[in-house]
Amino acid sequence: MESFKGRGLRETVDWPLIVCYLLLVFIGWINIYASVQSGEPMSILDMSGRSGKQLIWIGTALVLAVFILFVINPRIYESISLPVYLGTILLLVAVIFLGVEVKGSRSWFEFGPIRFQPAEISKISTSLMLATVMSQYGYKLSSPRNFILTAAIIMVPMAIIVAQSETGSALVYTGFIFMLYREGLSGWLLFMIGVAILLFILTMTTSSYMSILVLTAIVSLCNSLYSGSARKWIITVLPVLAALFFLPMGMEKLTEATGAGADSFMGRIRLDYVLAGAGLCAIPYFAVKAYRERSRFRWLSIASFVAGIVFIFSVDFIFHDILQDHQRKRIEVLLGLKDDPTGVGYNVNQSMIAIGSGGFLGKGFLKGTQTTYGFVPEQSTDFIFCTIGEEWGFVGSAFTILLFAFMIWRIIQNAERSREAFTRIYGYCVASCIFMHLFINIGMTIGIMPVIGIPLPFVSYGGSSLWAFTVLLFIFIALVRHERRYFG
Repeated sequence: MESFKGRGLRETVDWPLIVCYLLLVFIGWINIYASVQSGEPMSILDMSGRSGKQLIWIGTALVLAVFILFVINPRIYESISLPVYLGTILLLVAVIFLGVEVKGSRSWFEFGPIRFQPAEISKISTSLMLATVMSQYGYKLSSPRNFILTAAIIMVPMAIIVAQSETGSALVYTGFIFMLYREGLSGWLLFMIGVAILLFILTMTTSSYMSILVLTAIVSLCNSLYSGSARKWIITVLPVLAALFFLPMGMEKLTEATGAGADSFMGRIRLDYVLAGAGLCAIPYFAVKAYRERSRFRWLSIASFVAGIVFIFSVDFIFHDILQDHQRKRIEVLLGLKDDPTGVGYNVNQSMIAIGSGGFLGKGFLKGTQTTYGFVPEQSTDFIFCTIGEEWGFVGSAFTILLFAFMIWRIIQNAERSREAFTRIYGYCVASCIFMHLFINIGMTIGIMPVIGIPLPFVSYGGSSLWAFTVLLFIFIALVRHERRYFG
């Protein structure tokens, strides 16, 4: 094979990706400075303030980046992935017993003035472990053994992080499903996850009856599209579903007209039980049909319908017995079930005021009133984006989001061009982690996601977060450089 050892830094290093990283770090630094000002501003280089401390973290992060890019041999990552992964698991378990509690979450080690969160490095170790396992010769995600192993690699650290009450960090792990989809995971699983989220929201905001009706509509429509009888579904099934939609209102009117009370037979009928029972009673018919047709899709539809019914009737248990009180309150505020602008909804309310007041061009650097007077808690960490929105407006916010979009696109582009499966899979893991942090963090600042405490990569204040994302990104840049250097 032709050697490309003579290729220099200009040809091998992805400089646009590094420039994007540096811009995001700089944006974070100046907005951390803006977010902690009140009254007479201190110097941005004052080491007693957060901007000064962040500058130290930035300097050490750049040293880490250079070390990863030019000193460490990229071939080592595959061989060390297992011990690093197992070591991270031990740290995640140890922090539950030995760590300090911060805002209800026992997920931090504290060494004097320095705090360290193992959940941050778990994203790196999990990404490396996934890339190592899934790049092995002959690996196929469709194999039950491989699928279970891959799922376990993701679920073990995720479960331990949930035990730390660190829901935000655990939620990031769901982003690995995008990488799994690229590597052969059925798109139906993504679709079913979306349906599960829809059913949860419907059950919380309307009723379990409506959720079962929507589940029935989705399953029946998918089967009709699969068999090519969509027109028949529109003519026969859709009118029945429409009639069932209006059935609760009709029964309520009938009960009022007849003067029957809540204790009467009409008042005691649980339509959700009736509809679920009717659907389950029809399963034997569809099971026989699936058996005769030798249709895997039909069996999957039956299993999905049963799982959906179980999930719908489990929503109340999940919400009241599994989620913690502050998590329930945040979800209730997010879904509009409760209005609590001075309680759990305070952060989001003030954040949206800050972002909205920025207008198109913003109020100007250090001129944001919501920022200057500290109306938004955690504004230098979890809510750093509302500082950008208030002081730099729509233009600044859009520019920041476009930088993230470019970074994710560039990572995916490099991953797709890679000759090594390890580099490709790791690259998709990196893109997935950054995307999930971006989506959740900005989503909670504008009220479309619950407040779960998660930093904006490279921008939020914090050393462990900046270090972790720097290492995560620059390992990929180093892998890409290695390929370009030796393979062109």
